[in-house]
Formats: sequence, C-alpha cells, structure tokens
Amino acid sequence: MADNVASLFRGTAAHSPSMAALARESDGVGPIDFCIPCNPYFPTPGMFDELAGRLREIITYYPSSADTITAELCALLQLPPSCVAMGNGSTELITWIDHLLVRESLAIPVPTFGRWTDQPMETGKRVDMFPLMESNGFALDPAQYIEFIRARGTRVAVICNPNNPDGGFLSRRAVVNFMDQLQDLDLIVIDESFLEFADAESDPSVVEEAVLRPNVIVLRSLGKNFGLHGIRFGYLVANPALAGKIRSMLPKWNLNSFAETVVFMLKEHGQEYMESLHLVRRDRLDMARQLSALPGLTVYPSQGNFLFVRLPVGAEGTVVRDRLLSEHRILVRECGNKIGSSSRFLRLVVRPETDVRRLVSGMEQVLYGSRRGAAVPELGTGTSYSSGTAAVDRLISETNGVGMPLAAQAAAMPSLPPAQTWPGPAPAQAPTGMPGLVPAPAPAAAMMPPQQQPAARMPAPAPPQQQPMPAVAQMPGVAQMPGVAQMQPPQMQPAAQMMPQAPPMSAVAQMAQMAQAAQAQAQRQQAPIPAVAQAPSPAAQAQARSMQPPPQAPAMPAMAPAPAAGLGQTGMPGLRNRGLTAAQVRGRTEPEPAPAPQPTGWPAAGAMYNQVG
Repeated sequence: MADNVASLFRGTAAHSPSMAALARESDGVGPIDFCIPCNPYFPTPGMFDELAGRLREIITYYPSSADTITAELCALLQLPPSCVAMGNGSTELITWIDHLLVRESLAIPVPTFGRWTDQPMETGKRVDMFPLMESNGFALDPAQYIEFIRARGTRVAVICNPNNPDGGFLSRRAVVNFMDQLQDLDLIVIDESFLEFADAESDPSVVEEAVLRPNVIVLRSLGKNFGLHGIRFGYLVANPALAGKIRSMLPKWNLNSFAETVVFMLKEHGQEYMESLHLVRRDRLDMARQLSALPGLTVYPSQGNFLFVRLPVGAEGTVVRDRLLSEHRILVRECGNKIGSSSRFLRLVVRPETDVRRLVSGMEQVLYGSRRGAAVPELGTGTSYSSGTAAVDRLISETNGVGMPLAAQAAAMPSLPPAQTWPGPAPAQAPTGMPGLVPAPAPAAAMMPPQQQPAARMPAPAPPQQQPMPAVAQMPGVAQMPGVAQMQPPQMQPAAQMMPQAPPMSAVAQMAQMAQAAQAQAQRQQAPIPAVAQAPSPAAQAQARSMQPPPQAPAMPAMAPAPAAGLGQTGMPGLRNRGLTAAQVRGRTEPEPAPAPQPTGWPAAGAMYNQVG
C-alpha cells in the first residue's frame, strides 16, 4: 500500500479514494476508517445478518417504486408523503435542486460539503461563498451572512446545520429567524444531513417550518445516520409544490432494493437507532478529549459525528494523511481540497474508543516522532499543497495564527525550537529600548490560568510616585495586573526558566523577570534603582478589600477555536490550554439539559433528536 497510496489520492479530485480501491491495494482488507462520516453502531449486527440472509432476493429483483418506499418512510417519520421526495443519496437531490430551482446564483458558507459549491458551478451558476473565519472557530454568524447575501444579490441561500467539515451548529431559533429575513429569496435550503448527531438542543430541526413555507427545503441523509453510505438514500422535506416538482423529475426506480429493505426494517429497530446516536455523542466527547491532549493540535467544537482539527505548525496534511495510511493503516480526511480550508486541517470521524486510541498513537508517532511533545519538523522549501488555498495555509503557518511572523519570534528567542510550548507570542523589541519586552496584548489578569490568579482579584495599592517601576509599569495591561506592586526581588524567577526545557512561565513570572532586567540595566547606567514597594500587611489588605467594590471579571472572546492542550493558539495570548470541556466540544453555552424519557417506538422527523442521553 505504501507505494500506491499517493497515486490513489491523486486519482480522486474531490474526495478520498473509495474503501473498495483501498482494499484492493491491501489484499482485500481496508484501513480503519476515520474518513467517511457514518454511524458505527447502526445497523445492528442482527440487522446485517438479516440483510445477508436476503442478499439473493435483494439483488435479483426490482425494488418497489419510489412512491411505495417513500410512503413507508413517511409513516415512520410522521410526515405527509406529498411533502417528501426520496433520492439516490443527497447528491442526487442537490443535483435536481440546482437544475430546477437555482436560476442564477447560490450563496453558501465555506468550507462546506463540496457538492454545494461544485454542482452550481458545473451548470454555469454564480456561487457566492461566504468565508467562515478560523479566528472565530469557523462559527457562522447568520446576521453577517444575510448582509453578504443582500450585498451580492444572491437568489438562493444554503445553510448546512451542522456544517461539514467543522461541525458548526445553529439553534433552531437562529435558523427560523434566518428564513424569516429571507422570505423574498427564490429558495432557502437547510441541509440537516448530520443533525441527528447533535445534542446542543432538544428539537433543532426545522422540517415543520419547511412544509409551511413557499421557499424552504430541508435536506436529510439516511446513509450518514444509518451508517449505510453504499445504499445511497436520502430525502428532502418541503411544501407539496416544491417537493412535487423535485419528485416528478426523479426516475420511478431511483431507489434500489437495499434501500427498500432497510426502510421496511426500520420500524422494528427505532430503539436501537436512538441508542446508536447516544453512543456516537458519547464517543465524540471522549475522542475530543484525547485529541486535545496532543501538543499543538486544535480541536474545534462539533455537533456532527466528526471533529475538525488543525495540525501543529509545520505539519502538512497530505504528509500526515499518507503516513497514517501507509504506516498505521488509518484513513483520515485531509481537507486541503475543500474551498475555505487548507492542508493543515483534517476531518476525523467519531469512532469507538479502541479505534481512537490507535488513531492517537499513530498521530503521536507521525507528528512528534517516538515521543509526545517532540518538535514537529517545519516544511521544507518547495513543499506543495493539495488545494488552491495554499497561500492561506502558508500565511497561517508563517504567523502561527496570531499575526506575528515566526522569523521575528526566532530572532527574539533563537534557542526556541519550532514546537516549543511558549504560552503566547514571542517577545519583540519594545519602544522602551529594553530588548525582549513587548506591549501586553491583553490585561495580564485575563491571561493567567484560573489557579494562578490572585484570590482577591483586586489591584494592589500603587507604588509611591517618587519610586515608579521602570518600563514594566509602562506596559499596557500590566498596571492593572493584581499584585504587581507587591513583587519582591527575592521572588523573581531566575533566568534559567527561559530555557526551552522548562515549562512555560506564568504571566507573573514573566513580569518579575522583566522587572529584574530593568533593574540590571539601571545599575549598568549608574542610575539609582527605585525601591520596590513593600507588600501591605494582612490587616491593610483586608481594609482595602472592604473599601473597594469587586472588579468585573475579564471579558472572554465571544467565540474561539476549541483549544488543544499544549501548543495550539486559543485566541487569548498567554493562556495555557487546559483541554476541552463537554460544553466546548458541543458548542454549547447553556447548562446541560435534563435527559428526556426513553422512546417507545421510531421517532417522528420533527422530534427524533436527543431521545436517548
């Protein structure tokens, strides 16, 4: 497989090689699949046994008509058949939506599922791509998206909820408001292909709204939810006029006998299906925690059955993908050929814990060598990327995602290796003339981990006017730092902590070291060194606390990429990553909801989420 792996990926323009192609190159046994986003827990082994026992019948005879299969699905989902059209996978339905309902232009946030950008362009339509910003965790702002649509004059708008590849999620209220504000468009498509895996909201689907509106289609995928991509079946929900227009153009036998067999089996396996969704959601949290422990790897919040990750600086996605496949028999989705993404990003499908441990072990060896935390080799000159967004990826690599060129960092700290766990941007020349000082980009108290912040969270008394702290007090954000005036020279951190082998210094240690450097320079210039203010007594501190109101907590960024433990940037310079919480992985800002009661049968389309767990 090692000799042919690169050619296999070069031979497919829009995706990864098929599992059949990979199996042919490896004696009939495919790799562990972290690429295709399916449900690993459904169908059940018993369902597969039943399908195997009926194989001869299934492949020998014609299926029933699409109307018959659609009627059975609608009976399960409690939807009117006149509002549903079933297709040979969601791609077939996207194709007919483009041919019949998109006249001139279509807007779509990127990165996203490739057919939403490629299909309209293939038929000569204008595709208005709204970029999802990495600095905002790839979160979609509906208000900005609406402004973009109005400015471009787009006639069709698409939202994928959750979005593929990043798993971004919009609440039902936000989607309904989006549809309300764009009632005049020719068409609005809400692609809910992965919504069954979401747990941030108890009832996130808008299918009930779609059947009442003249210009809304909700797209669903059965293959992804049921783990049966090879069968190729999906459906859309819309008002009878829109659904009927699509349905009238579909072939009478566009659904195969496997699809029919599975649809008629589902009514007996509703409980098993809901339990499979619960297991996927559980595995998503566990997988995100394990991946976030890899130094330099950023894991973004996801509501899908996959995780979007950014590789450490210097790691190139195609190289990581090829080595994982050839050396560890693990298949991952490198996202360099997705518009709006680059080769520094991977999409990793949620799988059971045993497979995840093998993935984490393989990534450790590929990224860091024989041990975790080893330096990631930088890209050599002339390294090529696999997409047209290579310039964006190179810019991110050169600036470490924070706008400071790595060359400037290297000049300031020549001994720092590429993968060193420095807590923030590297020092640069400060206006004060002191080498190594840079104005703090945020209040120092906001940069400190919670366990290192002073318990009182209040500024200490300022030093006397005749004894100012040189240079340090002039740094923006440092004067507001609690406890700066109480630092004593004996408590200053030694210069040995600047060595790469030492753990990252806290903000207080850095400020103390800067103060020591200032005093040393003053001595060389034969200038008197101002005395450091003495720390007030406990009684004085108590009195000060009683006289001053409690300060407001530092404001956190509204949306930042889910951090990885180690090197990954969090959007807050100087804040050391502490791993992901469940709420971060889920993209949730509200408390966990109480579990709903167990279902007794197959869930309806508008209420088929979060019935278990």
